[in-house]
Amino acid sequence: MKLQNKLTLLFFSIGTIGLVLFHAAIFYFVSEFNFEDFFKRLQARAKLAAEINIYPDEKSIAYQEMRSRYLEKMEDEKDYVIRIDSLTRMQFERPVSLPETFYKTVVSKGDARYNKNNNFYYGKLFKTQHGNYIVIVTASDPSGFHELETLRKVLLIVFVISVLLTYVGGKIFSRYSVRPLTAVIRNVKNISANNLHLRLKELDGNDEMSELVLTFNNMLNRLETAFATQNNFVSNASHELKTPLTIITAETELVLAQKGISPETEASAKTILYHADKLGHIITSLLGLAQSGFDGKKQNWQKIRIDELIITVADAVKKIHPDSVIQIDFSSLPTEESLLCTEGNINLLQLALSNIVGNACKYSNNQLVDIRVSVENGRIAISITDRGIGIPESEQQHIFEPFFRASNTSDFEGHGIGLPLTLNIIRLHKGSIGIRSEEQKGTEMQIILPVSNNFLITA
Repeated sequence: MKLQNKLTLLFFSIGTIGLVLFHAAIFYFVSEFNFEDFFKRLQARAKLAAEINIYPDEKSIAYQEMRSRYLEKMEDEKDYVIRIDSLTRMQFERPVSLPETFYKTVVSKGDARYNKNNNFYYGKLFKTQHGNYIVIVTASDPSGFHELETLRKVLLIVFVISVLLTYVGGKIFSRYSVRPLTAVIRNVKNISANNLHLRLKELDGNDEMSELVLTFNNMLNRLETAFATQNNFVSNASHELKTPLTIITAETELVLAQKGISPETEASAKTILYHADKLGHIITSLLGLAQSGFDGKKQNWQKIRIDELIITVADAVKKIHPDSVIQIDFSSLPTEESLLCTEGNINLLQLALSNIVGNACKYSNNQLVDIRVSVENGRIAISITDRGIGIPESEQQHIFEPFFRASNTSDFEGHGIGLPLTLNIIRLHKGSIGIRSEEQKGTEMQIILPVSNNFLITA
């Protein structure tokens, strides 16, 4: 998940939880306020009911008149007066079916409250000279219940709107937050090995993004220095290494050209010449390996038809391995010729494919080697299959390491540089290499290359 989406989700989650708590708190406190207000009204009526029913005298008539004239008649309002003989024994009439805890609370604490299904009950204990009484007043509150239902609907609508606004705000917040990072990513994508002199624009401030840009620029400085050093080495190594090697080879050939040299001298000279030639091949391969992985500049890049390149590679390998048997399968090629074209350096690609096809012929003792070419989803697939000695499973992960040779290749000449060089070339062309091998059964190497962008047909 992208950082922007994570920030949006985090902002949305925190905002939604906050809105839930906020709206729940509003509904809770409003409902508690309504309940408290209603119970206070019941409490006032309980006192009036006590004055009217427990103390019947001239004032009772006045209280009754005041209640009927000035107090609003509540919905389903009823009064109950219960005389109790003893406060220790709960033996008295219960005109209202309420939980026993309600009556016990009235007796022990002096009053109690209870509500169920929008029916409210308030009970109060009155101690008089004539005895002890419990007055219970009950009523319903449809208007209050309706107000709470309206509040619930309003809060729900406001909550939905707030959630949507929170999501939009989260998107805006995340986009604004990652904008500097997006700019850095866009600029980094434009920096490659052939323009390492470019730097990211430093940001104002001392925040993490400014530190990231500064760190990346410092890394580019180090990379540019390292690449420049490698470039100098690659440029000078050919002359510095090959010149003395050429002299050694020439002097050795002069020795061999002389007449009358002893057999021991001739044998030694041939050994020197053999190893000088071998060293020359190693140096050439190492220089090729270094150059292929150096800068990625598209020097001498052109449109290359893979089918024609495969034919050229097969002919070149047959000249090196005259006894090789190479079979090319073009049956899966598309009818659109432009889909067979990739972009790259034809000499490098020919070298990479020749390495793989040559290895297939060499390590299979010139048994049949199949080359199959196909195109799918804008990618060119080249499969090279042999019936040779294969590669031990535990060693397959190391075959692209320089100078590594499988344990079963001791009878074959090689330096362990061809496949690393091939991998660098394929990566340089934005491709990939896959391998599937089994000892004593053979090896299949598959190279994937992109179809040229200029020729790629999109639906």
